[in-house]
Amino acid sequence: MGKWKLYSLYLAAIAFAIAGIGLVVDAFPYFRQALLAGSILGALGLGAFEKTKGYQYTMWIVVAVVAGMTFPERILHVGEFDMRNKWLILVIIQLVMFGMGIQMKVQDFTRIGASGKGVAIGLATQFTIMPLIGFLLTKVFDFEPEIAAGVILIGCCSSGLASNVMAYIAKANLVLSVTVTAMTTIVAPIMTPFMMKMYAGTMVEVGFMAMAMEIIKIMIVPIGAGLLHDYLKTAPRVVYKFIGRASIIIALLLAISIGGFWTFFTGSFTADGMTVVEACCFVLGAIPVGFGYHLLTKKLPSLDKRMPYFSMFGIIYFTAVTTAAGQQYLLEIGAVLFLAAVIHNGAGYFFGYWFSKLFGLNEYSARAMALEIGLQNGGMASGLAGSMGKLGTVGLAAAVFSPWMNISGSILANYWRRKQEKEDRLNNIVNENRGRDKKVNEEYGEN
Repeated sequence: MGKWKLYSLYLAAIAFAIAGIGLVVDAFPYFRQALLAGSILGALGLGAFEKTKGYQYTMWIVVAVVAGMTFPERILHVGEFDMRNKWLILVIIQLVMFGMGIQMKVQDFTRIGASGKGVAIGLATQFTIMPLIGFLLTKVFDFEPEIAAGVILIGCCSSGLASNVMAYIAKANLVLSVTVTAMTTIVAPIMTPFMMKMYAGTMVEVGFMAMAMEIIKIMIVPIGAGLLHDYLKTAPRVVYKFIGRASIIIALLLAISIGGFWTFFTGSFTADGMTVVEACCFVLGAIPVGFGYHLLTKKLPSLDKRMPYFSMFGIIYFTAVTTAAGQQYLLEIGAVLFLAAVIHNGAGYFFGYWFSKLFGLNEYSARAMALEIGLQNGGMASGLAGSMGKLGTVGLAAAVFSPWMNISGSILANYWRRKQEKEDRLNNIVNENRGRDKKVNEEYGEN
């Protein structure tokens, strides 16, 4: 146990005490600074104990929320640069999804035959029940149109890698969890804009084609690049060389097209046509990126293990910037939005679990499905909100829902893990007793 981490907890307690005093005596600047310092020190200090180490990432999400609420202008602007820049958002969300992609395997997309019933339940629940619950919550709480659209957007998104991590912790059916994540990712470019059009089309402008192409750019392309890296690990030498040559040619063609012919494209295509052209360029770009990253991992073998940290940083960035952009809304409706997050998330766990039981899945699969349906892809929602230029309104639900999903998912997964370990111990004791009784009976039988 690092002593400095323990000291960080002591300092965090002091900082929170100062923040409390600052709030009482109405010294807001001291309150803000002490609250942020206490949050940072607390996130560092959680690593002091084995039992709390797993909650460090969640605490860093809390730090991002606190930073966005207390110092919004400093979060939104670095000098003259706007941290809500469309291209910055796109690059960071692609980095997040690429980190997800390299954790997946090509065979994850080929297991549907072995998990057909579970995949069908997952797809149906994910893209019917969750958008509907989001829509009903907006009616119950009467959110403003763009805030309401963000709540619905969370429900319309696919599941993310967090559900797989939680399924592993819970000792649930990890194969089913990963397969459902893969399948929901594939159908997201069609189902997410379709559901958004159906439920939120009167709240915000939803262009089906534009949103579908945006999902391809922010999800399919980076995950595809990650999967290409996985495939190249065992690819035949002939195929490996072919992809290497194709990567060079594609990179050159893209550089020439973007540098010399982009104005021709913009003058020749409609707005929807240009979104398709852009998406095609990104799809082609995934090949040299995946190949280039694969070559880089040969020089830096530990890169794969470090990539998830870049993804975590991306989520923290989105949380901080979204919170800062929507600070005024959060001050007004933050508590109500949090309540909506708890209800939506809990409903996902409930319907994921009991629908699985209803259709005959076993306990391990039902637990995996509960986590799969309850944990939505907040990064995807933030990326789509950013592409719409509405990070501080449509993206606000993602900033509130995501931290809570991490917390509730960790609690539920650890509860199921402890329960499973207890059942395993009891089963071992029962089996040992049966074995002992059998041995005694055999000995008496011989006598």
